[in-house]
Amino acid sequence: MTVLMSPDMANFSGNVHGGAILKLLDQVAYACASRYAAQYVVTLSVDQVTFRQPIHVGELVSFLASVNHTGTSSMEVGIKVVAEDIRTQVVRHVNSCFFTMVAVDGDRRPVAVPPLRPFSADEKRRFEAAVLRKQLRQELARRFEDVKTT
Repeated sequence: MTVLMSPDMANFSGNVHGGAILKLLDQVAYACASRYAAQYVVTLSVDQVTFRQPIHVGELVSFLASVNHTGTSSMEVGIKVVAEDIRTQVVRHVNSCFFTMVAVDGDRRPVAVPPLRPFSADEKRRFEAAVLRKQLRQELARRFEDVKTT
């Protein structure tokens, strides 16, 4: 998806507001995951949102999304965001993040998604990195639970 950044998206510094980008990121993750699963999806979590550089009004911003990993009903969607200055055609990597989306039925209960089978070297790299992120999220949840019970 590519979107022109307009003045209504600007914050007080004159750059595109992070919240405007987060909304677009959620829409992109939804589109990617629902297309893959052929189901409606809901957002479970957002990881590692990194605003690397500001985005300016007037730039074209492209969102590049892929399903990196699947569980039973969940999918990790990785999104890379690039901004392009229309006049100079300079392209910058401005944001990256990972959404966990869950496929749901009409009653909003989780439903199974097709297992992801990575083939290319890039798909395998993204898959393995997603497995590591999932393990880290689970470890962090266990540690927080240990803190609550002690």
